[in-house]
Amino acid sequence: MTPRESARSWLLEGLADRAAHQPGPHRRPPQEHAGHPWWKVVCLTGVDYFSTLGYQPAIAFLAAGVISPLATLVLVLVTLFGALPVYRRVAQESPHGEGSIAMLEKVLPWWGGKLFVLALLGFAATDFLITMTLSAADATKHALENPYVPQLLQGHQLGITLFLLALLGAVFLRGFSEAIGVAVVLVVAFLGLNAVVVADAVLHVAGQPVSVQRWWEAVLAQGSSPLAVVGAALIVFPQLALGLSGFETGVLVMPQIRGGSAGPGLVRRVAGARTLLTVAALVMSTFLLASSFATSVLIPAQEFQPGGSANGRALAYLAHEYLGNGFGTLYDVSTIAILWFAGASAMAGLLNLVPRYLPRYGMAPQWARAVRPLVLVFTAVAFLVTWLFDADVDAQGGAYATGVLVLITSATVAVTLSAHRHGQRRARTFFAVVAVVFAYTTVANVVERPEGVQIAACFITAIVAVSLVSRALRAFELRADGVRFDDTARRFLDDAAARGALNVIANEPDERDAEEYDRKMYDERRDQHIPADEPAVFLEVTVTDASDFETELVVHGEERFGHRVLTVRSSAVANSVAAVALAVRDETGVLPDVWFEWSEGNPLVNIVRFLLLGVGEVAPVTREVVRRAVPDPAQRPRVHAG
Repeated sequence: MTPRESARSWLLEGLADRAAHQPGPHRRPPQEHAGHPWWKVVCLTGVDYFSTLGYQPAIAFLAAGVISPLATLVLVLVTLFGALPVYRRVAQESPHGEGSIAMLEKVLPWWGGKLFVLALLGFAATDFLITMTLSAADATKHALENPYVPQLLQGHQLGITLFLLALLGAVFLRGFSEAIGVAVVLVVAFLGLNAVVVADAVLHVAGQPVSVQRWWEAVLAQGSSPLAVVGAALIVFPQLALGLSGFETGVLVMPQIRGGSAGPGLVRRVAGARTLLTVAALVMSTFLLASSFATSVLIPAQEFQPGGSANGRALAYLAHEYLGNGFGTLYDVSTIAILWFAGASAMAGLLNLVPRYLPRYGMAPQWARAVRPLVLVFTAVAFLVTWLFDADVDAQGGAYATGVLVLITSATVAVTLSAHRHGQRRARTFFAVVAVVFAYTTVANVVERPEGVQIAACFITAIVAVSLVSRALRAFELRADGVRFDDTARRFLDDAAARGALNVIANEPDERDAEEYDRKMYDERRDQHIPADEPAVFLEVTVTDASDFETELVVHGEERFGHRVLTVRSSAVANSVAAVALAVRDETGVLPDVWFEWSEGNPLVNIVRFLLLGVGEVAPVTREVVRRAVPDPAQRPRVHAG
């Protein structure tokens, strides 16, 4: 094997069985895997969700100033009474970890639905990639602010962040298996240390009533009345939305929860997931409120600004300030570890999300089902984003929040539509109100920090462009998951094969009456010179959803007006005719002849119709699909057109 072949083999390892070898925290366990208790699986959510405590209080103060605790209270209320009910419903509706995007995919068919999913994937990519880059940048900031770190590392924020991202990519290239044990250790240690820091800070706040009074006076100075201050908090709370980051992840990890894939086991899994989401939201809300209040009261405002000691690391500042550098260093190490692992969680989410949709749509090359090429692509994009933002934690907050908010807003729309389909008026009204709240939050965040939607637009443009090109390049594949014949269809084929010839006449059905079939059979035998003593069957393909790429073909046999007809439903006529012809060859051992009429009209228009609508230049496309599928001409079904 040449070095080039060896490299290709290594890159594409696991391509054939991609779904069974998903890497990292979101990998789907094997069927025989018993699963884990929900309290362990919550740690897989926690490495993403809870790790935001490393930077959330500081970003919140930069966004809202002294009223950040009030804005955080609004965020907590929206979390508990908006996002949490929505995702408890998502967990019920997508018990196998499909998430809200899959829910919307089911109710939005055809190309409009596919393009909408591609747009959501762009925002999901923004969410996950910014999780990687922001977490790595904040981990670097915690390291550089530690008093024991050598001075020679100072001023190298960008370089160290890129090194952490490269290390992350290297781990996934080597192979990253289930990591729930690591997640449990990291989350328990991180939350334990945060509990100590927050409790100590609250005690200091209680012992400094003068500081609390000064903070309250500063709050009142933000408005003409307490009501005006509340209004200001309502206005700025969307900028704190990255504190909502764990809900979509909480649904994605559902397959890890102990239970079954059907019946009572599935009910237990859904119940465990709903409990997981509730506990995670309550824990995070408690920490967000306490940490926001304590940091706002105890840390001087200038320390939150760029270059300040609390910028991007408010709780670490308190740990060093009140508990000493020894404990503070322990806190830094824990924070760096969980932030790095949050990046791993995000990488795993991307590696599982993209192959779940794009290859199935025909909108990604086959190599996109393999892990390592995707790791290289995502790592390169993470490098670019980090370089563009100069590894600045504050600058990436808007992009992160945008990705999170769009996904949650799409989830609210999905559950609203679900409640409507089930005739649940109260639930529909409630979720519609929540959808409006999150739509406002998303718009407000985009207006305040448009860089998030700009980055998402770049991802969406890239995904759509690559997807459409890939779809066009792969248009001549068989595009069939398999072909099955019912008993009647198999009898038709066996009877024809027993007579030594098998003629398949492609028919575009119109009236489906006796005159249509008689005229078609007469014309084909006359014009194509099909011998009168050779058996012939009609094959009719009905296009259902042309935006689908691969479907299982089920061929039904019917007797109509003395003629034998095979019918099949699929996403494209030519590809299905080719797949059925090859299946007929394999089923009977007889090489079939497939007969067409030439398509009328402009060939270029017909090709476009084929790409978009699954119909058009049927005869030449069928010939090309067969040619690509079967290298040996002697083994190909014979395609005729006249």
